[in-house]
Amino acid sequence: LSPLQNGTSFHVFDQGRFAKEVLPKYFKHNNMASFVRQLNMYGFRKVVNIEQGGLVKPERDDTEFQHLCFLQGHEHLLEHIKRKVRGTVSVVKSEETKMRQEDLSRLLYEVQILRSQQENMECQVQDMK
Repeated sequence: LSPLQNGTSFHVFDQGRFAKEVLPKYFKHNNMASFVRQLNMYGFRKVVNIEQGGLVKPERDDTEFQHLCFLQGHEHLLEHIKRKVRGTVSVVKSEETKMRQEDLSRLLYEVQILRSQQENMECQVQDMK
């Protein structure tokens, strides 16, 4: 299990080992499919590899998951990761507002990352000159 560099998702690099060693410590099972189902119930989604278009099984045994409110350094968003209730379609306006604020927080965080990467690249270009 590992967070990605930009802090917006996490990887499970060895699903077999993860299921055998980690899951039993925190759950009453060691079934990876059940763990993924639980992640889905809480709104986490599997990230599809763009290069492979999601149609080809990846060569490595790793899986990446992300959630809108799962952002490194933004622990205050974790309280919004809640189990979905079946059959509920209507959303309270205040919840919509919270989600918009979370979207804005995530976008601002991603802009910070991009700026940092851009500055780094500009420094590299200057060094090359």
